[in-house]
Amino acid sequence: MENSYPANQQAIQPATNQTIAIGGISTLREEVYRIIMANHIENPHKSSTFFQDYPFAGQAGGCFLKVLTSVILIFQYLYRKKKEMSQTYLASKPRYEILDGLRGVAAIVVVLFHMLECYAPDQVQQIINHGYLSVDFFFALSGFVVAYAYDDRWDRMSLWDFVKRRFIRLHPMAIFGTLLCACFFYLNMGPAYPLIENTPWYVFLLITLWCLTLIPVPPAYDVRGVACTNPIDDPTWTLQLEYLANMIYALVLRHLNKIGLGICCLIAAFFTVSLTMNWDFFHLLEGRGYAINTVIGGWSLVPQQIYIGLIRLSCPFLMGMMLARIGKFINLRGGFYWCAFLILFITCIPRIGGYEHTWMNGIYESVCIILVFPLILSIGAGSEIRSQRGQQLCKFLGFISYPLYITHFAFVYMLWTFKGLHPDAPASTVITLCVGLFILSIATAYASMKLFDIPVREYLKKKWLHKQKG
Repeated sequence: MENSYPANQQAIQPATNQTIAIGGISTLREEVYRIIMANHIENPHKSSTFFQDYPFAGQAGGCFLKVLTSVILIFQYLYRKKKEMSQTYLASKPRYEILDGLRGVAAIVVVLFHMLECYAPDQVQQIINHGYLSVDFFFALSGFVVAYAYDDRWDRMSLWDFVKRRFIRLHPMAIFGTLLCACFFYLNMGPAYPLIENTPWYVFLLITLWCLTLIPVPPAYDVRGVACTNPIDDPTWTLQLEYLANMIYALVLRHLNKIGLGICCLIAAFFTVSLTMNWDFFHLLEGRGYAINTVIGGWSLVPQQIYIGLIRLSCPFLMGMMLARIGKFINLRGGFYWCAFLILFITCIPRIGGYEHTWMNGIYESVCIILVFPLILSIGAGSEIRSQRGQQLCKFLGFISYPLYITHFAFVYMLWTFKGLHPDAPASTVITLCVGLFILSIATAYASMKLFDIPVREYLKKKWLHKQKG
């Protein structure tokens, strides 16, 4: 069959199911033209008289129908693109083994910090004094991982696909941690948690169901006495902020270039310094007491805590994103061990300045968040683990890191309850109890990951992500 088109214009074949990235209006115009010409090839006589068969034929009617047809074709194209993107399974990228291991180190620091906090005279004299900075390191690590994993995938992934992926990664273990703490809720009744005794069972069940959604709980509905956004499992307040950061990334941050992201980093760094130096621009930092000149806070749904939480989230998360986009890392021999040492050193160092010169501690924490944490991420991403034992260690620490963080408070609640009921218990009893609960928390983290989180996530992946084209 001869080609009926001019020599310099090739016949356009009907559109196939091949994925075409939506790069802009030109790509869309080309695809619509492809569909129109394909219809013309299939029915040349009908298409040539298409606009003349209607009662209101004429120039105006023909133009109207052409516009209507174009709109329909555009919607067909967009629908097909959305369907193709939802049917495309994106395999996970290679992992940074050292960063996984460092996440485990930080999680262990958090567990020890919360356990030792129970028997510390006050925050200034606590042994692992800056253990709460591990949360800020988690935020930095999260920003790095999200940018690394998803920045170059948005041509094959819709916003809804991103939401499903993050839900599958984060939510199952959050549900498990909340249910685990709920199982021991009434066993924590005592001086440490005075509200439990007066909490009816139906109120407890309703609050537990509320907490399973990870929607923050206002202080008015607190059932434990800690005014946390999840009164059943305290640590999930960071997960709520994590969800917020992921949504802001998907809607806004992924569209920013390096200059725009750098400006955001500078603004966030300024607010971090303002928090640690207690520059109260908005009159939200009054009455912080022991937490003055620190980043402590963010776990309650009140203006001051919301303000602190957003500052703690923004700077490290943006710094992590920026580092991932720059892509220039530091290769250091024994990088994992140096980074692990830095995390332990940063978190274990005593309160700088003591009770009187608290501003010195503010400078210290600002430097850690703005400079040291990005340095640790750069070394962790750029270095390699040469020994098999080191690889196994990092794999194990990464494996237990998230479940350890999200489930350990079930045992911290027990420790606080024991202290409230037995304030004069001998040191040997307290040490034995702490060691036993720490080991139990590690075992619970490993078992919950192996028996619950992995099977549930695999099921959800097959249900929501592994879709076959048909």
